[in-house]
Amino acid sequence: MVDGIWRGFASDNYAGIHPEILTAISQINDGHQVAYGDDVYSAKLSGIIKNKFGDNAEVFPVFNGTGANVVTLQAMCKPWEAVVCATSAHINVDEGGAPEKVAGLKLLQVETPDGKLTPELVDKQAWGFGNEHRAQPKVVSITNSTEYGTVYTASEIKALADHAHSLGMYLHLDGARISNAAASLGASLRDFTTDAGVDALSLGGTKNGAMGAEAIVILNPELTPAIKYLRKSGMQLASKMRFISIQLVAMFEGDLWLRNANHANSMAQALYQGIKDIPGVEVAPPQANALFPILPGESIEPLQNVAKFYVWDHTINQARWMCSWDTSIDDVSSFITAVKSELAN
Repeated sequence: MVDGIWRGFASDNYAGIHPEILTAISQINDGHQVAYGDDVYSAKLSGIIKNKFGDNAEVFPVFNGTGANVVTLQAMCKPWEAVVCATSAHINVDEGGAPEKVAGLKLLQVETPDGKLTPELVDKQAWGFGNEHRAQPKVVSITNSTEYGTVYTASEIKALADHAHSLGMYLHLDGARISNAAASLGASLRDFTTDAGVDALSLGGTKNGAMGAEAIVILNPELTPAIKYLRKSGMQLASKMRFISIQLVAMFEGDLWLRNANHANSMAQALYQGIKDIPGVEVAPPQANALFPILPGESIEPLQNVAKFYVWDHTINQARWMCSWDTSIDDVSSFITAVKSELAN
């Protein structure tokens, strides 16, 4: 560590801000713009999002992913309705109970082997319609890429959307790492969202190089009117919104979103290739930018001293190694060397 600078594999949230994002923020920092989203850069973002997701898409920039998810799900549910999600979903595990505390939502959890729901798994919780004693299932929420690093294909999402709609439910997509999913699939953002039947999504920017910029993207027009008011009452309406919007403009107007995601995914592949044959390591090929190796328990702390990372499941000594837009091949090579050395001991 030199002057607080160090490298690791703990989270793509640990990475810095992409220089192109910093430049974009700096370039609009002169003069005045109308507050609360009535600025020219937010208007430009609206056009970019329509280009990416279709003419019906409406974008609402927010501060963070938790806010994006909670406000969106609140718009999709009446007070007596509920959200079906994987037990491992970020909204269930890592948002401090915000969907329950802030939006008053019941989360109907489903155990999954890989973080992915299927129509059959949804049916484990999508029942009791009309039963006043049961919170009424209204939304199926999925994450792409998932908390297990797995990726839904467009056809898998379409099957979920069709099933949800047949039950009178909506489909929500948590897209904190949507760019990594698109890069993995070799697909456009629209392919597995709008065209697959997703009703609303959270559009991630922060994990992919932004300073702190996320957005709600509404694809089903009947959900749009509520967002305006819920974003404000949910404390997610930025006064100087131009500085959030311009980050997403810089990311999605060109191919920065895809370049960053492709790089992170490729670094995860390089890390996998380097450690997959090391005796004592059990690991599956990454589908996006995360690896979940199982390691000898005594090796974890020494390796964390080399490069910070999280233990994913302490009961089986499973770690999570996350690559970022700024992960370098030197980072990967050095860590592979450290893993080989530690496990040799």
